[in-house]
Formats: sequence, C-alpha cells, structure tokens
Amino acid sequence: MEGSALVLLSWLMLAGLAIQTARLATIWRRGAPAPVDWRTGLLALPRRYLVDVHAIVGRNPAAARMHQAIAGGLLAGTALLLLGAIPWLRSSSLYWLLVALAFAVALAGAALVRRRRTPIRPPTLSGGAFLTLPLHLAAYATGCLLTALFGGLIGWIGLFLAAFGGINLIAGLTTGPMRHAIAGALHLAAHPRPDRFSGAPASALAPIDLTAPRLGIATIEDFAWNRLLGFDACIQCGRCEAACPAFAAGQPLNPKALIQDLCAASHHQPTYTGSPHPGITMRGPILGTLHPETLWSCTTCRACVAACPMMIEHVDAIIDLRRHLTLEHGAAPGKADASLAALRYTDNTTGRAPDQRLDVLAGLNIRTIAPGESVDTLLWLGDGAFDRRYGETLRALIAILRAADLDFAILGPAERDCGDLARRLGDEAGFARLAQANIPQLNDISFQRIVTADPHALHVLRQEYPAFGGHYTIIHHTALIADLLAAGTITLPAPATTTITYHDPCYLARYNGETEAPRRILARLTTKPVEMARNGTNGFCCGGGGGAPVTDIQGKHRIPDLRMDQARATNATIVAVACPGCTAMLEGVIGPRPLIRDLAQLVHAAMS
Repeated sequence: MEGSALVLLSWLMLAGLAIQTARLATIWRRGAPAPVDWRTGLLALPRRYLVDVHAIVGRNPAAARMHQAIAGGLLAGTALLLLGAIPWLRSSSLYWLLVALAFAVALAGAALVRRRRTPIRPPTLSGGAFLTLPLHLAAYATGCLLTALFGGLIGWIGLFLAAFGGINLIAGLTTGPMRHAIAGALHLAAHPRPDRFSGAPASALAPIDLTAPRLGIATIEDFAWNRLLGFDACIQCGRCEAACPAFAAGQPLNPKALIQDLCAASHHQPTYTGSPHPGITMRGPILGTLHPETLWSCTTCRACVAACPMMIEHVDAIIDLRRHLTLEHGAAPGKADASLAALRYTDNTTGRAPDQRLDVLAGLNIRTIAPGESVDTLLWLGDGAFDRRYGETLRALIAILRAADLDFAILGPAERDCGDLARRLGDEAGFARLAQANIPQLNDISFQRIVTADPHALHVLRQEYPAFGGHYTIIHHTALIADLLAAGTITLPAPATTTITYHDPCYLARYNGETEAPRRILARLTTKPVEMARNGTNGFCCGGGGGAPVTDIQGKHRIPDLRMDQARATNATIVAVACPGCTAMLEGVIGPRPLIRDLAQLVHAAMS
C-alpha cells in the first residue's frame, strides 16, 4: 500500500514538473526568436551532460562526487518509481531493493550538499533557499528509502517525508535552486553556441542587424529566448566568481551576480543571496538591475565562461548590453569614446597617421605587398606596432622569419586595425566598417597564411571575419616558431637554466585553444620552465582585454598586479609573454618583478 502511494507520488511530481516547466516556458518565450535544432540538441543531450558538463564539474573532485551522487541517485530512483506503475514490477522485492539503493546514494549526495555549506558557507556559494535545499533533498531521499524498505508505520512516515521533500523540490523549480535542473537540461539541448560541444573553440561574437530599429540589448526581452533559458540554468556554484579577474580586483563585477541580475529582470523577482558586485549596493538602471560600471569592468577574458559547468555565455550577454549603450547612447566610459573616434578617423586606435605603424621597423627594409601581388606569409603587425615596446617583439620576429628564409611581406601603411577594440566596446558598426574594408583588401593579394603576434588580431581574423566573408589561414607567431624549431629550420643552443614562467594570453588560450606551442618553445629555451597557479585555459587575465585599459573602471587592486603576484610566487626571473597587450599590462606593474619578454625576443636572443 505504502509502495503504491510512493509510485503515485512520483507521477504527481512528474505532473508538477510539467506544470512548472510550462510556467518557465512562458517566461522564456518573451525573448526574441532564435533558431534551435531540437532534434540534434536532444539527441546530443546525454553526451553534452555526461561528457561536456562533467568535464568541467570534474575539475573539483569533491563537487563532482556530490553531483554524481545526488543527481544520479535522484534520477535513477525517481525513474524507477515511475516504472513502478507496472504492477508486476512493483510486486518484485528486487525492484524495491534497487529503489532503496538509488535513494541511499541520493541521501549520501544530500549529505555532501549540506557539507559544502557547513559549518561556514564559502563566500562563492549562495545562501537563502540553497541552505534549505539539502533538507528537502534529504527528506525526499530518506522518505523514499524508508518506504522502499519498510511497511507499516515506518513506511507511512517515509511517505510523508518523501512528499514533504518532493513538494518543496518541485516548488523550487520556478524560483528556487532546483530551477537549474530543468533549465539546465533544456539549455544544453538549445545552447546558443552548439559548436562549443564539438571540441573546437567557439568564441566568435555574432554580427547584429545594424538596420534594426533598436541596436543591442535594451530590455530583457531583447535577449534571444534560449539566452533567457541559459540564464536560468545557473546553479550559483560560484565558479565564475572565483575565476573572474575583475571580481578578484574588487571591480564592480561578479559574473554570478550578473547572471542572477538577468534572471531577476526576466522573472521580475530578485532572489539572489550570494556575493554582490563589489561596491554595488543598489539595483542599477540597466534592465532595472545592472549598473553600467558592472558591464564595463569585464575584460572579456571568458574565464567565467570556461569555468561554468552549465556552459553559460556571460561575455556574450555583456557585449550585447554594451552594444546598446555604445551604439544608441554613445555611453562608452573613460577614454573609450576617444579610442572609438580615433578608429573612425584614422583606422587605428591611437589616432596616429597610418605610416607611423612602420616607425618601429625603420631600417629593416621589409617588403610591402601591393594589390595583385603574391607572397607566402603575410605578417599582420596590429596596432601594437605603434608602441615602441611591442616594436622590439616585431623586430625579433622579423629576424626569425629571415633566419628561416621565409617569403613574407606586410601591408605597410595600408594596414588598418582589425576592429577588435571596437567590437569589445560594443561599437559593432565600427567593427563592421573595418571588416568590410579589410577583407576586400586582403582578397586583392595572394598569400598562403597570415602570421601575427597579436592574439586579438588572430582571433578576429580567424573566427570573426568569416561571418563577413573573410576566410583565411591565421597562425600565431608562437605556433610558427614552434614549427620552425621542430623542423630544424631554425636552431637554438642547449637550453639555459634560467627559470621562466609563461603567461597565457586569454585570446590565444581560452578563445583559440592554443596552449602547447608556447610551451614547446619554452622547453627549447630553458631546463627550468615553471607554471603559475593559473595557467593554460585556466589562465588569469592580464587586465588588457575587452577595452579595459580605456574604460578604466576602478577597483581595490589592479588586475595586472594580481597576475604579477602569481608570477612572483613561481620565483621565475622571466615572464614569457605572447601578446602585445599582455606585455604592456605586465610591464606596467611597479616594484620588484621578473623581466617581461615576448617568446620571439627570447628565441631571437638565444639564436644570436
């Protein structure tokens, strides 16, 4: 009797799940239309959950064990109860033993959920309803376990506990912690970036319709419906918060709070009980929840995105909101507006004459390619070439290219900015103008590949120009140098004993998945390469991306100072870099510190 009642409870919970899902769907449907391949997404859902999600969850073994126990136990146990509607199965002792086993695992998981927040809740984890979640999970699991094993009074007590826990879990599907359970599954099936599940980097921003009556995101309903779904998939685990360099520096951005601000705007019901945006105590004017400083604090490093187990796209949301502020209101802060104006009038971010890009290369007699000509390798200098310090990197790289006897040329004064800064600051019109000018120019010459020492230019040319018709082979200078060393085209003496650590540029490692080539070079330079605590695709930003140096949002610390502290902890005498932005930010750190050298400089010095 008690067992039949428990089976009935499971079916009632399934009905409640359907009702709550329908209620959530009415909220998500307020968003803008977005195409979703449901067939592919649903068929791929098991793999996306068990492989892609758990690859991220598994970075924290304790959290992985907790998640496997609670999710696996609850799903397996509840699925078995639903199957109990089959009379002959419900009458089997083995069946009830399996049900009990599943809920015993779930109960162990509930204990692990509670242990994460006791005796002191870590600051990255949210409070509020999350503090009572272990109780509801434990009540449901314990009740099902007792009812499966015992009859009589104990069985009825178990049924009461199961009903208490189950009702509260279903109630929490719309406003409580369990909302992520259903939203998360649907989000993985309808993900706005399905290419992320292919293993290849999928970080290009999508163009917007510049003829639309409203540009960027002005209201919560302007987000695509599956973006709203993605925000609700957040479990508030705090991994994005722990990964964010802006939050670590005390700037007014907490990516977890950002997503919950978007949920509050969507549901018109703020329920967030985690760490706030540093220095922000009141709701802001953007969407009724956000302050502009929160959006402009982001360096677009995608550390939050890479850390998120539910693969939520924080940076895409920030850029969409920036687009409205910049394009509709001209509200880019600090020196950002001056940089955007310089791009409009001079096609570079410095406002200097285009031919001054070549000043740092004076005396090198580098070939400038003309329309209709061909070359094997086109060297893209980037706007960093206006800076003397980056000029040292370029001169070293050119010396390496010549030592390898490569056929290469530059665009010379005809080179424009690639548009990276404009796009990150939300000036999509400025980016589109530059892309539409650069692509025909590149198509007027013949080359096999583009080589650049600027990861931002590499990313834009490789991942974002294809949407405008520009399809090219783009190689970072570290990949080229590593290949030249491996082929013996250039040679180095025996590695030195200098202790060197390498700083991964965000736009090379996280955005484009390139982490090994720089380390292959490092292994040829020294017998003592050391890693910082945050490295590879988990690297810590230098603070130079996303227009942060020109928006200049203040915090308690400077991001490059925090990164340099991590470098000092390795006792390295040299920090190897591979990005002009990283070079500038890290060299700006005052006080005793390791030397900052681009890998091209280190290789050239070893060759000399």
